[in-house]
This record gives sequence, C-alpha cells and structure tokens, in this order.
Amino acid sequence: MSGAVVVGSRVEKIVECVPNFSEGRRSDVVARLVAAVDAVEGVAVLGTHADADHNRSVITFVGEPQRVVEAALRAARVAVEAIDLRGHAGQHPRVGALDVLPFVPVRGVTLEECVGLAHEAGGRLWDELKVPVYFYESAARKPDRVNLEDVRRKGFEQLREEIGVMPERAPDVGGARLHESAGASIVGARSFLIAYNVNLNTGDQRIARRVARAVRGRDGGLRYLKALGFALPERGLTQVSMNLVRFERTTLHHAFEAVRREAARWGVSVAGSEIVGLVPQAALDRAADYFLRVENFSPELVLENRIAAALARKASATAGAVDEEAAEKVEKVALQLEREAQPAPPQVQPAVSRQLVGDVAGGGAAAAQAAVVAAALGEMVARLVERKAGQEDASREAREALQELGELRARLADAADEDEAAFAEVLAARRMPRAGDEERREREVAVEWALKGAANVPLEVARHGVRVAEILETLAELGDPAWLSDAGVGAQLALAAVVGARYNVLVNVAEVEDEEFAAEHRARADDLLERAREIAARVEEMLTDSIG
Repeated sequence: MSGAVVVGSRVEKIVECVPNFSEGRRSDVVARLVAAVDAVEGVAVLGTHADADHNRSVITFVGEPQRVVEAALRAARVAVEAIDLRGHAGQHPRVGALDVLPFVPVRGVTLEECVGLAHEAGGRLWDELKVPVYFYESAARKPDRVNLEDVRRKGFEQLREEIGVMPERAPDVGGARLHESAGASIVGARSFLIAYNVNLNTGDQRIARRVARAVRGRDGGLRYLKALGFALPERGLTQVSMNLVRFERTTLHHAFEAVRREAARWGVSVAGSEIVGLVPQAALDRAADYFLRVENFSPELVLENRIAAALARKASATAGAVDEEAAEKVEKVALQLEREAQPAPPQVQPAVSRQLVGDVAGGGAAAAQAAVVAAALGEMVARLVERKAGQEDASREAREALQELGELRARLADAADEDEAAFAEVLAARRMPRAGDEERREREVAVEWALKGAANVPLEVARHGVRVAEILETLAELGDPAWLSDAGVGAQLALAAVVGARYNVLVNVAEVEDEEFAAEHRARADDLLERAREIAARVEEMLTDSIG
C-alpha cells in the first residue's frame, strides 16, 4: 500500500491526476491499472469508476507532483501491455489505451506547473512507450487543440488513417504514426471539473444527442458545460454524459435541470444521474440548497463542515507552542466557515437602471443587459406573489422562481462581459500575421475558433432570455392583475434580448467555415426567437384581457 496523502500532513504540494483508460469490462485489467498507481510511494488512490457500456475506466489519485507523474507512467505501461484498441468497442470516443491524462492543481501548485507536468509526462510517453501525444486544455500548444473533443472527435480508427498524411493531425510529441495497439494519448492540465451523467428513459440515441447538443456550451447551451449523447444498450437507456469545467458557474443542478427540460421537449423523462469520479462538497451543497429549498441553508449545516470547523478551532487553540504557522492556517479555515455560516443579508433589488447608464460594449452586451432587467422585474413580481396572503402553493412557486431568476440574472450579467471578451478575441485573431502558409493556417484556425466563441455567447443569452420569459409567464398566471404590466414589460424585454442575441448569432456564424455548426446555431436561434415571441404574446393577451 502506498504512503497516504492526508490533510494536515507536511506535504505542501499536491496534484490530482484523473487518467481515463479504454477498458471498463475486464475487472482484472482495471485492478492492474489501480495497483500500478497505488504502488508508488506517496500517491493515494481516491477512487475508481468503470463503465461497461462505455468500456472505459477512470482512476482518481493524488500526490506530490513528480510522484504523480511516475504513477501515471506506470499505469500507462500496464495500459499499453493490456489494452488493444484494434479489438476495442464501446460507446465513448477514444484514441488511445491511455486515452486522456489530465493533471489538476490541488494545493501549493499552480496550473502553469501542471502544464509542465503534462509536457513532461507526454515526452516520457513517447520516449519510453512510443505512444504519440496530443496536448489539450492549458497544456495545448495549438489553439485548435484546447478542447478535448476537438482532438478526439474522429476516434482511433480515423486518426490511424490521417495521422501520417494530414499535417494538422500530426501529434505534438512523437512520430506521425499511432502505436499499433495502444493508439495515442491526450495529455493536459486543467482546473478541477465534475464528470456528471444523466440517464434518459429512452433507447433512442438521437434524442440523447439532441439534448446534449442543446445543453452544451460550444453549441450555445450552458457556457461551462461539455456534453455528448450515448446509448446504454445493456440498460435500455441513453445517457447525456457531461463535464462541468467550472462547477461554481455551471452547477450540478443547472446541468440536471437543463437536461430535464430539453428531454421533456421530446417527451422523455430522466431515469437517474451519476457522478463519475469525485465531487467537491461545495458542489453538493449548492445542489442541496437548490433542490431542497432549505430556507436556512448554510455550509455550517453540513456535518462534515461543522466537524472540520470544530477540529480547526481545537487545533488552533493547542498548536501555538508546536507550530504557530499551522495554527494560523487552521484558524483561518475556521473563521471562513463561520463567515459562510452567517445568515445572508436581506436582498436589495439591484438598481439596474443605474447599472445600465454608461458604456455598452455592443449589441450582444446590450441584449444580455435587457435580459438582466427582465429577470430583475421577474424577481420583483415573484416577491409580490410570495407575500400575497392565503396562497401557499403560489408562494412556493414564487420562491422557486425567485431563486432561479437570481441565478439567471447573475449569469446574464456575466454574459455581457463575456460577449465583450469574445469580440476582443475575434479582433485579436484577425490581427494575427499571415505572411506565410503556416501563419495563414494558424490565423484561419484562430479566427474560426474565436467566431464560434462569439456565436456561443449570444446563443446562451437567447436561451436564458427564453427561460426568463417562461418564468415571467408563470408568475403572470399566479399574480394579481395589478402586476401583469410588470410581467408584460419583463416578457417584452426578454423578447428584445432574444431578438438582439439572435442578430449576433447570425452575424458571427456567417463567417464560420464549419457548416454544421453554423446551421445548428441558426436553427436554434430561430427556435428560441419563436418561443420568446409566443410567450410574450400570451403574457400580453393576459394583460389586455385583464384591462377589459
């Protein structure tokens, strides 16, 4: 058994590694992979997840930087020996026996240092095992290889045909040929992400793919979400398999609710969900707060957090003579938990009119701000409905609407800034040099990538705008006729936001070379506009009927 890495040890630098192997059916091979990692002194295996339908396993382990690299290479040797992709079949896309190898900073390590670890591990994979390597995420050396799905999209079989004849498919490290049986590996450095799957009560894989396309960020869904649709033939279900790359911004419950709503449009319900690997406590806290609607929720109500705070206080009280620096650190932890546990101050309606006075960075940002005002109006109506006496069911729905509108407003405000940043990326890409063939190719890739990002942001704004309009319609049905004008104004603002966002989608995809991407974005923008118009018309009809 390897030496454990525990909180409170003198290990100052900890890296997490989450290799994905193309084997999920042979338990003896998975056990050998785990044993190879666990044999490295100072490395601790935190968990293993194997999936027979995907024919894939994920091992999560932590340790000091160099020991983590060594453990990854030992597991890679086992994978190269035991896994032959020429006879491999599974639902999940893959290019290698050791398919993906990410390094994640945990404590005392920067993301830049993890990039160095990724490059070191990639070099060793080629030097020692003759497995060619592609670098992704923060370790990427080319802009079109930042996203994992762009590197892996064509799979082992097609990459085997293209790697030696297409320069753009050449690896970052190693010769332009795959390892005969182990393929290639994709190595990277990234921040912590959550792998989360939602299973659907249908065997129709087309529905799972449509839902995945609707919710993922690169197609205009949730900005920090990646998703694919798979069949689960052994269970008679399908699955939307997701990565939440910034779980603080796109949370578990955001992902779940987005999948549930999109699946419902196709008449399909959710069968259940699963977490692959490990998940931070903070992510579960947010989901519990959302789904349970616990009015007094705070991190202090979580048993593990309370225990940690108590132990931290005790340690800080007794450690002074032993280690004053350590005592100071644990005291900070305790104080932070205490601050988080304090009741939230009363919410004050934001002065959105004052926020909008000033520079507006383009039509996309203006569209997002229009949706922000619509959400703020919805919050006002929700508070009025909630306070209305004698309507318990209406008050409950209003509280739910209030929470979701607050989240939508925050995300739309962020989208206004993101739209400005996306436009800046387009300008920067257009300014890239183009003197030679290589420079022209790099510029074309960068411009294409930037335009896609610039199209994704307004499509997300349009989707959120429609959701704001849907909530406003619900509140209009619950509320007093005196408040219908506020709901009506909000619905019209939401419609204006969707109209403006659609303009920006159309402008940006007009120059995108990826025809499938452009057609999908245009179709989704048109669909969202139609839905927003229908909702605004229904709310207006309620208003005019109430007037007489």
